[in-house]
Amino acid sequence: MSGLPDARACPGLGEASDLKFPLGAKFREPLTEARFQQLFGDAEQESDLLSEPRWSRLCRQWRRLPGACSGPGAWRLLLARLPPLRWLPHYRWRAWLLGDAVAGVTVGIVHVPQGMAFALLTSVPPVFGLYTSFFPVLIYTLLGTGRHLSTGTFAVLSLMTGSAVERLVPEPLGGNLSEIEREQLDAQRVGAAAALAFGSGALMLGMFALQLGVLSTFLSEPVVKALTSGAALHVLVSQLPSLLGLPLPRQIGCFALFKTLAAVLTALPRSSPAELTISALSLALLVPVKELNVRFRDKLPTPIPGEIVMVLLASVLCFTSSLDTRYNVQIVGLLPGGFPQPRLPNLAELPRILVDSLPIALVAFAVSASLASIYADKYSYTIDSNQELLAHGVSNLISSLFSCFPNSATLATTSLLVDAGGNTQLAGLFSCIVVLSVLLWLGPFFYYLPKAVLACINISSMRQMFFQMQELPQLWRISRMDFAVWMVTWVAVVILSVDLGLAIGVVFSMMTVICRTQRVQCLALGLAEGTELYRPLRESHKLCKVPGLCILSYPAPLYFGTRGQFRRTLEWHLGLGEGGKEAPKTDGPPDADVAGAREVVQLASRCLDAGIHLLLAQCNASVLGTLTQAGLLNRVTPEQLFVSVQDAAAHALERLVRGQEQQEGNPGGAGLYSRSHETTGPKTCTVWV
Repeated sequence: MSGLPDARACPGLGEASDLKFPLGAKFREPLTEARFQQLFGDAEQESDLLSEPRWSRLCRQWRRLPGACSGPGAWRLLLARLPPLRWLPHYRWRAWLLGDAVAGVTVGIVHVPQGMAFALLTSVPPVFGLYTSFFPVLIYTLLGTGRHLSTGTFAVLSLMTGSAVERLVPEPLGGNLSEIEREQLDAQRVGAAAALAFGSGALMLGMFALQLGVLSTFLSEPVVKALTSGAALHVLVSQLPSLLGLPLPRQIGCFALFKTLAAVLTALPRSSPAELTISALSLALLVPVKELNVRFRDKLPTPIPGEIVMVLLASVLCFTSSLDTRYNVQIVGLLPGGFPQPRLPNLAELPRILVDSLPIALVAFAVSASLASIYADKYSYTIDSNQELLAHGVSNLISSLFSCFPNSATLATTSLLVDAGGNTQLAGLFSCIVVLSVLLWLGPFFYYLPKAVLACINISSMRQMFFQMQELPQLWRISRMDFAVWMVTWVAVVILSVDLGLAIGVVFSMMTVICRTQRVQCLALGLAEGTELYRPLRESHKLCKVPGLCILSYPAPLYFGTRGQFRRTLEWHLGLGEGGKEAPKTDGPPDADVAGAREVVQLASRCLDAGIHLLLAQCNASVLGTLTQAGLLNRVTPEQLFVSVQDAAAHALERLVRGQEQQEGNPGGAGLYSRSHETTGPKTCTVWV
């Protein structure tokens, strides 16, 4: 009845005792769930909890809240929400301080040119990239749990924010703006970018309030890597006009990458030789320096700051050669000193920007949580995903009051911080000191910096994201499904847009999860002779099927999408209904929903009517609770629920042996299965896992 007619049968009744106790000794009686709770659990409390209404449990938990407002409770809450209170008392000053200082200064030096470059990608003036490299870093140092995480401007978020800003505040069609009109346009775009940061921060705080840190798992690793790799291609193409000195409007929406390429190719004869030369020389310096930092990371005391060297050289060259006046090279101009006046973003714009804020919030949190987890696993500490939601939510919300655009952890600077010897969040404070010195005193030195150099910094910072494509062959060998998720997400991001590509990637990834549950097979188990172990019969011809006993394992969730497949499979295995000749292809249940639970109850009724004794084994507490609420105990008794397959099988064999002895009056008589159909008792004992 197992659906495997060629499976070898175990010996008959004469050796039944060896099947029950294959090691030749009886260690204990088979344990049911009820008996196990009596011996090792608090069965009375468990039953009370199951019978207690949900609203009553909620009221009881609500009554406990005043106790949490005591002095010790408030201190525990403060420790949970301010991580420095936990790690700072255990900080090893002699061993870690120098590493944090060097790493912080190194990252701060990179933040300066990178922040200004990503500000241009966001369609706001460069100084706002410096603000975004200061305030979020300072806030995350106080609230974040990732010791090696570096936050600030991130190319993917800057690209997404810039597309939204260009759509919300488009440039006039004429394009020839006066200085005052340009300042007004920049002010409107800064307000739109700050509103996006405010909206994404508010959304992350809302997710924190609902304890939705688990949402980061819905953005799987293939989705995140394909998203960042595809966005890197968008960044590269979007910077081509700046590299070539072409004053082209930014393309937004679907097919923006191809529209930009077409516009660049059309306007290529009008490119500026001076800016093209600056771009070529900058890339010729930046790309080899990046490669040297990667290849010799173990030998270099600290990574070579190629970006800041390039910025200084280009500024000096532009100043001494008057490239801005002689060849009309676009320069950064005056960076305002100090900080902007804090102001609340225009709340009237929030309904318009929420649609853009949601994907920005998801990408910011997913990338940050994923990076934090990677380095937490590497250096053996833990992060709190909900606390990360709070840290990044507060970081975006508060920094938006100072005209910052959306921010998150960054791939390049996090890797740089680790390579430079960073140990804790204290490195963020040293990074802030470097950016602060530029904002207060060193800003005028960047007046003559060509914008083409910032475009080159944007492109060179994409190196890590482009190289993620090298993992595709390995991904193909490990999991074809994950490879398909990666490719679908990447193609959608490149062809359509980052936002739509993210949505398509998440939906497709969820569809693959559903497909995987549809492909899991229900397995018939057999006994390994001489042991008490049961394994799938298809794994070895040495496993044997016990006559009169059908043991099935269902190792995947049983829910409304798999209930039909589950029913057909068990009909085939047990000979119920008309599904006798259909090959089994089902999934199995570590979890069950209402539809799945009712399917199990119906199965129990059909087995009872057919004279099949149904046993359930190794169901977790959640599944048992759902099945109980669905009325399973009206069809089976608690004595039919067992803690393990071995216990259920031993009980079933004892039952079969007793029935055969009563029928024949001869314990050593004929084979067990051949006479079982002549009895009036159960035809088959079934164990369902």
